[in-house]
Amino acid sequence: MKTTFFRYSLLALAIGLLITAKGVAQEQEQEQKPEQEQEFDLSAYKTLFSFKTVKHHDNSRELEASFIARNKKDRKDKIPVYEAEIEFLNTLDGEEVSLGKSKTSKEGIATLILPDNQSYLTDGEGNMNLVARFNGSETLDGEEEEISVKNLLMDMDLTVIDSVRSVVVKAYVLDSLGSKSPVEETDIVIAVEGMLSKMTIGEGTIEDGEFILEMPNDIPGNSNGDLTVYSIIAENDEFGDVIQKKTANWGIIKAQSQKDANTLWSEAAPIWMYLVLTILLVGVWANYVYTIINLFKIRKEGKQIELDALGSQDV
Repeated sequence: MKTTFFRYSLLALAIGLLITAKGVAQEQEQEQKPEQEQEFDLSAYKTLFSFKTVKHHDNSRELEASFIARNKKDRKDKIPVYEAEIEFLNTLDGEEVSLGKSKTSKEGIATLILPDNQSYLTDGEGNMNLVARFNGSETLDGEEEEISVKNLLMDMDLTVIDSVRSVVVKAYVLDSLGSKSPVEETDIVIAVEGMLSKMTIGEGTIEDGEFILEMPNDIPGNSNGDLTVYSIIAENDEFGDVIQKKTANWGIIKAQSQKDANTLWSEAAPIWMYLVLTILLVGVWANYVYTIINLFKIRKEGKQIELDALGSQDV
């Protein structure tokens, strides 16, 4: 009786492992399928189409369109629209100039980089009307988003003023005649480059086309002590996103800052991260070892029960 019980226990355990492995394999196979091959109710989703522009430090301009399908009931259920062709245009008074086309990535993002010498159609106030357009397909309706931005010119200097390291930002816009107008009442963020992301140092407002920030003296740099500083205008209704950056030898090198050897912006992560990762890995492998040991015990006890049963029959 016990022999039969252990046999059925081992059989049930084996079947359970096979079912689990099969389920994981099917799930992985489903995830590896292209989004367009996965079956889902399109009517349960709402398409979200957004458009923004980013002007980089080299004065090139990036146009970015995001195309996502979101479940109407479960807002966390989002599916990127893949391989959708997006056309970017510059318009003025009914006239359209195509700037280029790009297809959305697996993340649902289509981007187009325009050089610094790109010419644009602008109105009398210097506004550029930019359009991102999806002409539609057999299953999706057409989408279009338009934004209007001015061409902001931003310069940044890393200099020393009265023995204080300072970030000096000057910003102005050009009108249709080429004359400069200083920027007013515009929020700006100063950040430094870290290992994982940019770390904000200070925030403020550009007044009369200028903003000045005193830099701290205790920020770690790279192995040479170099520090990359960013000035960022983000999600501005009038200018979009504008980024400028420069590098100066203002950072503290590791030999000067042993207490900061393990930080988020250094090559070595904080000690608590290593401890957490070690505990998790030890726990996982301990669970594997415990399961394997118990399987061998079950097998050994099963064989012993069989031998005891055969011995009792001989008697």
